[in-house]
Amino acid sequence: MSELIKHECGIALLQLKKPLSFYKDKYGSALYGINKMYLLMEKQHNRGQDGAGFASIKYNMSPGQRYISRVRSAKSQPIQHIFKTIKERIEKQLQITPELLSHPEKLKEEVPYIGELMLGHVRYGTFGKNSIESVHPFLRQNNWMHRNLIVAGNFNLTNVSQLFDNLVDLGQHPKERADTITVMEKIGHFLDDAVSKIYKNLRHEGYTKAQASPLIAERLKLSKILRKASKNWDGGYAMAGLLGHGDSFVLRDPIGIRPVYFYSDEELVVVASERPVIQTVFNIPFEKIEELEPGNAIITKKSGVTEIKEILKPKEKRACSFERIYFSRGGDSEIYKERKKLGEMLFPQVNKAIKGDLKNTVFSFIPNTAETSFYGMIGAVQDHFRDNLKKELTKPKTPDLSSLIKKLDLKPRIEKIAIKDAKLRTFITEDSDREDLVAHVYDITYGVVKTTDNLVIIDDSIVRGTTLQKSILKMLDRLGPKKIIIVSSAPQIRYPDCYGIDMAKLEEFIAFRAVLTLHQEDGNKESIVQKIYQKCIKSIEEGIESPPNHVKELYDSFTDEQISEKIANILKEDNINAEVEVIFQTIGGLHKACPKNLGDWYFSGDYPTPGGCRVVNKAFINFVEKNNRRAY
Repeated sequence: MSELIKHECGIALLQLKKPLSFYKDKYGSALYGINKMYLLMEKQHNRGQDGAGFASIKYNMSPGQRYISRVRSAKSQPIQHIFKTIKERIEKQLQITPELLSHPEKLKEEVPYIGELMLGHVRYGTFGKNSIESVHPFLRQNNWMHRNLIVAGNFNLTNVSQLFDNLVDLGQHPKERADTITVMEKIGHFLDDAVSKIYKNLRHEGYTKAQASPLIAERLKLSKILRKASKNWDGGYAMAGLLGHGDSFVLRDPIGIRPVYFYSDEELVVVASERPVIQTVFNIPFEKIEELEPGNAIITKKSGVTEIKEILKPKEKRACSFERIYFSRGGDSEIYKERKKLGEMLFPQVNKAIKGDLKNTVFSFIPNTAETSFYGMIGAVQDHFRDNLKKELTKPKTPDLSSLIKKLDLKPRIEKIAIKDAKLRTFITEDSDREDLVAHVYDITYGVVKTTDNLVIIDDSIVRGTTLQKSILKMLDRLGPKKIIIVSSAPQIRYPDCYGIDMAKLEEFIAFRAVLTLHQEDGNKESIVQKIYQKCIKSIEEGIESPPNHVKELYDSFTDEQISEKIANILKEDNINAEVEVIFQTIGGLHKACPKNLGDWYFSGDYPTPGGCRVVNKAFINFVEKNNRRAY
């Protein structure tokens, strides 16, 4: 993706089911768990550039001994920073008692962070300041071991204000409205309630307070707590949590918007946001790693017993398609094939745009994340060559030998056109100076494009169009092609996303700006905007729980091709000499390429929860009222 788009957070949960000495004997290190957590988090670094956090719980510690540790960082290299902190603390203790490495249980007692249950989080901030207070995991402390709660998640909820008010109605006094705090306190409320009820029953059965503690851990039903806590959550989430006595959970939303994968055996249970991470870190075959079903939670007791429980009734699965287009690493075998398919399916439109002139067309990609889709598109080009040759050879008459030789010599012209200069930073804030710097973020390859050539560039998606307009098109135009064709492997982004990505303001989308321009050219911009605005206002004033997406009406008057043409007109500034065309993936093509991830609300406007429609309508109100706030 050649321009900035907010990303997704990532989670990693690991429970060691055996004593630490087992891993020392089998794998040669008492730090087996710590080392694996570092890899699980580092392999998901693509999901979290703003912060990282790690928490651990030690089993069977005596009263007075610390059994919960947590470290967080909002530094520029947060994962390295937190594990450097852990490493320094371990080395400091080993300088005093070096023999601890040979005695894992003693090492656990003496050194923080080393335990049997661990939770890691890599954060990509969608809202709020990038400060240490915003970094997961969050900790809810209590002197009762069972009431200690550690929470981290990959999520956005659309109804945090409502959930906050619910907490107030329950008699709580939350310290802030942050979504993670609200979720944690919601779970914490029902956790407290469950512990109190179990304790009361145990007292009636004649157990002392001290005797009750381990029995509470045995009787506590996390599934029941999660059902009550998550009853009214609206959004996409993969919510992970640890309890102080050693139970853990990861809960996935009932629509399956956010991804969760897991693996369990007699030694460990591991959960992560991406399947290849588990494959790589533990050398586990693809087929042994399972996807957590929507509405389900993977719950592991301290004893190591692992269960999959349905917490919320699953709905039609609408997993986020951006995970397949861009967010997740392409090492997953399914994702790799899907990205190639996205590129392959775009070739018919590309061939039409170049009028079949493959001889005078150069193919490339920007940025590197679009490389897999590029391979798919080039594969389709090669198939096209082969099909044409087959037709020529199967004609009834004798083929023209010279013509056939020319076609055999014709190959797709593939070039590395742009290379990002990782050292360059656009640190100047004045618009004119900043634009000049942005225009040089990529180095380009001169001498491979002729003035008679079409230049086809594939990208993951086009969101705002700013980088294309201010940098990439100007850069490509310097090469002197007759036509530049920008190809997006994703459809037109038209609507906000409120389930994870921070795409909340309509006016930032170039597709939205393009359709407004089309209405303006038809002379009805003000009337259609006011019509939709009044409908959005009415749905909020009447408190409609599940309103329609009124913003869809804005796009109904124009075809996808008309909007794409207008986007190209907007992107092509007066100083661009080449003809410019923009091609987008179709929504049908997206679904065909990614059949298991049908979440497409940012393209189609078909939100899977009522909160999504409320958000898009509120975003339109904010646009009309020039209110520069996000809609949720």
